[in-house]
Amino acid sequence: MIESALILSFSLLLDQLLGEPRRFHPLVGFGWCVDKLESIMNRGKYLRLKGLIAVSILLLPLLFLSHYGLNYFAQQPVIWLADVLIIYLAIGHKSLMQHASAIMLPLSQSDIATARTNLSYIVSRDTGRLQKPAVIIATVESVIENSNDAIFAAIFWYLLAGVPGVICYRLINTLDAMWGYKNKRFLEFGRAAAKLDDAMNWIPARLTVLTFALFGNFKRVLITAFEQGALCSSPNAGPVMAAGACSLNVKLGGDAFYQGVRIAKPQLGYGDAPQLKTIQQAMRLVNKSLLLWLSVIILFAVIIEVI
Repeated sequence: MIESALILSFSLLLDQLLGEPRRFHPLVGFGWCVDKLESIMNRGKYLRLKGLIAVSILLLPLLFLSHYGLNYFAQQPVIWLADVLIIYLAIGHKSLMQHASAIMLPLSQSDIATARTNLSYIVSRDTGRLQKPAVIIATVESVIENSNDAIFAAIFWYLLAGVPGVICYRLINTLDAMWGYKNKRFLEFGRAAAKLDDAMNWIPARLTVLTFALFGNFKRVLITAFEQGALCSSPNAGPVMAAGACSLNVKLGGDAFYQGVRIAKPQLGYGDAPQLKTIQQAMRLVNKSLLLWLSVIILFAVIIEVI
């Protein structure tokens, strides 16, 4: 357990020092393979089955390699270094903070056009005509929701299943981001990826909700997370965003446009409409939550080692 805590700590430190690689990120190559495979298989009949087969084709060789390849060919120090690098690539804490800051800065300078453009990099909704309040809401929602996907779920799966677990989670999360749309093209073919992502995020999302509750009105945050979260289409993003909004004492949600179509979304949280400073507050909430997770993991590892 001490070994896992140290590897995780070094991975987070590496993320803070380097951030997300700007070139040669493995997920870029994976995304290219995903696109090619989808263009071949997403046609004709039996699209759900074909989607499941496509997920298997993409995942199983990488999981086999991560589980057996490194242990067979590498010495222990090399395996530790590989673990650090893989977890570093799987966790996107600094990247999430940088994206939020890249929206917050132009907003503070009344440069709404640049803020919209930078927002479009991290959300799937239409951003071209959003006004400042809507840009703020979308940014706060993205910081809160993506904290689970980019940070806490990756940590959870590493602790539970090691490097194969974190690789499996990150790749399925990427497949869901690429195939998990409820439109004509992906409704059937992307169903396996979407359902697997829901399953792998179920426990981490609820741990994230619990963490956010510790930094707000605990009982109210928990009740809000599951009452309001149940109204959302996502079984995991809904509770996480509702918990974050309630912890920050702001209201999120509301209708948004996706590919020109207006989608009705429920109100999340309570309190006032978010202001520019709320983006910074959301970033602080995520940072405090990550510090708490890391502290608990290290403390637990030390206790286990002593016992």
